[in-house]
Amino acid sequence: MESEVRTLSLNTGISVPCFVQGNLEQTADDGGAPLLLLHAWGESWRSFDRLIEALPGFAMMAPDLRGHGAADKPEDGYSLSDVVEDVVGVLEALGVKQAHVLGSSSGGYVAQQLAVSHPELVASLTLVGAPLTLHGRPAFAAEVEQLTDPIPENWVRESLAWYRMLHAVPASYIEDRVQDGLAMPASVWRASLRGFCEAVPPTETGDISVPTLMLWGAHDPLVPRQHQETLARRINGAQLQIYEGTGHLVLWECPERVAEDLTSFLGGLFNRFNRS
Repeated sequence: MESEVRTLSLNTGISVPCFVQGNLEQTADDGGAPLLLLHAWGESWRSFDRLIEALPGFAMMAPDLRGHGAADKPEDGYSLSDVVEDVVGVLEALGVKQAHVLGSSSGGYVAQQLAVSHPELVASLTLVGAPLTLHGRPAFAAEVEQLTDPIPENWVRESLAWYRMLHAVPASYIEDRVQDGLAMPASVWRASLRGFCEAVPPTETGDISVPTLMLWGAHDPLVPRQHQETLARRINGAQLQIYEGTGHLVLWECPERVAEDLTSFLGGLFNRFNRS
């Protein structure tokens, strides 16, 4: 399936690169919806490289979110609602009326808010290590507030220790994530984290009623099991799958398994749609 990276000019006033695989319009004509991938804080769309390789037959799109990767890096506009409106702009720019949305970590926070504020755009949600709430700020927030430019490479490497990994992850993939971190100026590290932490948790602002799959690592030190169970209860019919022996970075540690579970989940939705 053909793929390319397009530069999209969004109606929110910024430009972002977006990976596109397959014919998004053809997918919609066939009664389906393409897959939208939303990356985590401090990463870029390239954090989905290994997942994309495991989903060769999927029509999909994966943008860099504002301030990240090669996206524009404005001085302000990093609230959760601002980021969500960028995502709406991505779908509009690509002519996509509805998508299956997968969000990793804080990208899952963005996905939840998208499903609350723009439910007509979301065919389903897959939340991978996604938080219920980011109120209270993580322990490393104080470190982030002290950052200055240029971002020290050693700091980016050491910051990966915040996320305990129990599976082997290719060194080349880790190096790519280090480069993602170095691509962000200190102001964006700070502003984007504040935007997430200051937002009202999405499930406290409205209901999510789309089919939802939740994938969570049992050894996640950042997203407690109790929070995942609460989130699952708040989303009607949500399926919670627990990855034993896995930490917060489910996408980094188990991309092939995520691909299998996602394919099964979306296949079940397609079969249900065809029977109705």
